[in-house]
Amino acid sequence: MRIVSGIAKGRKILSPLAQDVRPTKDRVREAIFNSLKSFELIDGRHFVDLFAGSGALGIEALSRGAERVTFVDHQKACIDIIRTNVENLGFGELAEVRHADYLQELQNVSKGDVVLLDPPYDFGDWELLLGSIKSETVVIESNQEIVLSGEWKQIKSKRYGSTFVVIAVQVELEDL
Repeated sequence: MRIVSGIAKGRKILSPLAQDVRPTKDRVREAIFNSLKSFELIDGRHFVDLFAGSGALGIEALSRGAERVTFVDHQKACIDIIRTNVENLGFGELAEVRHADYLQELQNVSKGDVVLLDPPYDFGDWELLLGSIKSETVVIESNQEIVLSGEWKQIKSKRYGSTFVVIAVQVELEDL
C-alpha cells in the first residue's frame, strides 16, 4: 500500500495482518482527499482517524497538509503498525497515536476537527457514533449506505464498488 499524494507520495506503508482490518483502497483514498481539498478541509486542520487500522487515511491527510492527526484504534497490533508508519514517513511530530476505544476518544474531539470513520464492515452503532461526535465534519467509509440523522448534512456521497463514502457536516440548529 502506498501514499497517493502530497509530500509522502509513493511511499509505502505497512498494514496489520488482523482479519478485521481492511485498508482503504488507493483510489478511494485519492477520491476522499481530492473532495476534502475541494471543500478546503485539509490544510492546517486537525484530523482524528478513528478505527485507524494501518493509519492510511490519517497518513494521507498528513501527506497532503493536515496540521496534525490523532490516530485511534483499540487493537495493539494496529497501534504498533501506525507508530512504525508515521515514524518511517517522518510524521512522528505531527501524529498522536492512542490505544483506546472510539467512544472514549470522542470526548477529546473538537468542533474544528475532521473525523475519519472507517470502522469494521460489521459495525452497527452508527447512530450512537454519529450522535457522539462534536466535530463539524466527518468522512464515513462503509460497505453499506449510511442514513444520516437530522443533525448531519451530506455534502458528498459516492460509491466505489462495494465501498460507500460520505462526507458530511454537522447542521447547527438555529436558536428558537
